[in-house]
Formats: sequence, structure tokens, C-alpha cells
Amino acid sequence: MSNRLKSFRGPSTPSPSPVQHPQGKGQITPSSPSRQIESTFHRKTRTLLQELRSTSETWDDLVLLDGLKSATQLVDTRTELENSLKMIPNGLPRTHLVRPQLAIMDNCIEKLDAVIRKLRKQFQKMNTIMDNLDALLIEAHKTRGCKWAQEEPLWVTWSLERFVTQIGAILRPYHRSLHFHIELVDKLRSHDVSFEDSRDIINQWTQQSWLAEDGWSAAWEDLCEVEVEKW
Repeated sequence: MSNRLKSFRGPSTPSPSPVQHPQGKGQITPSSPSRQIESTFHRKTRTLLQELRSTSETWDDLVLLDGLKSATQLVDTRTELENSLKMIPNGLPRTHLVRPQLAIMDNCIEKLDAVIRKLRKQFQKMNTIMDNLDALLIEAHKTRGCKWAQEEPLWVTWSLERFVTQIGAILRPYHRSLHFHIELVDKLRSHDVSFEDSRDIINQWTQQSWLAEDGWSAAWEDLCEVEVEKW
């Protein structure tokens, strides 16, 4: 994500709790034989976690590629139109400039609305993954017993129950991020928004502040790399 943020080009200016990596994976000795004998629970847990990672990557692409491109084009087009209109003497027709630029701006807003719809879809996918993890834990309690589900390390140190109960917290920052971006699109929707306000909105769009510490990349990628075999 940080690489994408570095490549961000802002709109034109108008005229006048991360997990620490161990020294080496080989130093971690699992206390459970389950690492050698993988069960359906191991495979399903890893698959669901990888699906969650993929969903978060799609989320970042929607925000930092598709959404940012449309938002920046919208602000740039408004700025160019404003500058062009300032150069036309009063009383002369301006329709030939306004209509094409308005069409571009309206198209940008439509694309931003499409990004929001896709973000909603990704959030729903996250909820479905959580439901599947919950169902997997219930099944483990029934077939393997409470002690296995709650205490037995699935690969290294974390039990299945710990994975399931801890991962649920990731929904909160993505839910907040979704609604924050909805608010930003609504602010950009008005053609009367000032350049200064638009620039602030673009900066907020790229920061994804709700995900900076609690999103997948910040909170879970390093942990899964350590705790999940064949990650």
C-alpha cells in the first residue's frame, strides 16, 4: 500500500499492532503433531485466511487505483474548467467549454459510485468469510472436542479458536473505512466544492486512516506468515 501512496499525483493547482518477525522460522518448534498431519480444519482455515487477504488486496486496488484515478480526474477537470472560464471575457458564450467538461466530471462521479458498490461487495465477502470461520470452529468443537479447538496449536502456537475469535475484529476498521469513503464521494459530488477542500478529500482518500493500524496488511499479514504453515 505504501508504494501505491508514494506514486500518488495530487490534483493540479488552479491559477490565481504488528507482529514482530522471528529471527527465523526454523527456530519455532511446534508443540503439536498437527503440523505434520494436516486435517481438513487446517486446510479450510488457511484457505479462508487467504481469501480474506485477497479481499483486502482487492479493496486497496479499488481505493488506491480505481477510486483515486477517478477522484483525481474529477478535481483536475473542475480546476481546468475554472481556469478556462476565467480567461473568457464576460458576455461571450461559454457553453462549448462547460458541456464537455461537465460530461467528464459526471462520468468520474459515476465511476466513484461504482467503486463504492464494489467496496460494499468486498465487505460482504469479508462477512461471509467470518461466517465460514465461525462454522468451522463449531464443527471442530463437535468433531475434535473443545480442548482441541481451544488449546491445540493449529500450526505453531495459535489454536483454531484463537484465529476465529481474533480475526473477527478486522471487520470494524473496514466497515468504518467503507462509510468514510462514502462520505468523501458525497463531498466530491457537488461541483461547487472548492479546490482546497477537494485537495483535502483526495489526501484523506489515499490515507485510509482506519486501516493504517488495523487493516489486513498492518495487523494480519506478518502474523499469518509466522503462524500459518504453507502461507
